[in-house]
Amino acid sequence: MNNSKIALVTGGSRGLGKNMALHLAQKGIDVVLTYNSRQDDALAVVAEIGQMGQKAVALQLNTGDVKSFDAFFESLKAVLNETFGADRFDFLVNNAGIGLHTPFAETTEDQFDQLMNIHFKGVFFLTQKALPLLNDGGRIINVSSGLARFSVPGASLYGALKGAVETLTRYQAKELGARGIAVNVVAPGAIETDFGGGQVRDNAQLNQWVAGVTALGRAGLPDDIGGVVAFLCTEDARWINAQRIEVSGGMNL
Repeated sequence: MNNSKIALVTGGSRGLGKNMALHLAQKGIDVVLTYNSRQDDALAVVAEIGQMGQKAVALQLNTGDVKSFDAFFESLKAVLNETFGADRFDFLVNNAGIGLHTPFAETTEDQFDQLMNIHFKGVFFLTQKALPLLNDGGRIINVSSGLARFSVPGASLYGALKGAVETLTRYQAKELGARGIAVNVVAPGAIETDFGGGQVRDNAQLNQWVAGVTALGRAGLPDDIGGVVAFLCTEDARWINAQRIEVSGGMNL
């Protein structure tokens, strides 16, 4: 019988999601991670977690395609049973996302629909459909962005959808409290990953600007975020609920 708790991390094949998955494993938590297209990257993360002595599995999921969720959860049930000897999991981390940098005046309806499906509709219904498989006393962690608090031209759609996720988080905490499920939202600042074309990492001018508006004087790294998400899944964090935790080094204060 497997005594480890189990986390489901969407978008866990690279970037912040990968870092979250590794930090969860470091805390003795088994991981199911989803990937959209990069199976090789996802399997590499699974192997790395295996070397740490925890179990991990990768499942394909497009978080923007709500119609695919029922089939995904059937696959998840099978994997929980076969790999983990479990019928439920404990922690849901809604991390998957894509970036968009477009002025408000030029944002298209197609872009709106794509981002809304991934960042809000997908998060809403994936969490709803996960509820029967989520253990009482579990945790849900949604991922927002500093861009929901401060405004950077070109991020109106992304920032607005993250604002919706932050409001949803409070409602989820209120309505799921009877089951002992705590729900929080983590809001990274600008991080050096390949997200949004890797701009913060690869564009020296942008990186310098970020460092200049950040109290701790540098852009964020994936390692700055993953440990916070893992902490929220520990017993030490049991009384943190309905909170927005910005992890940005003090950006735009």
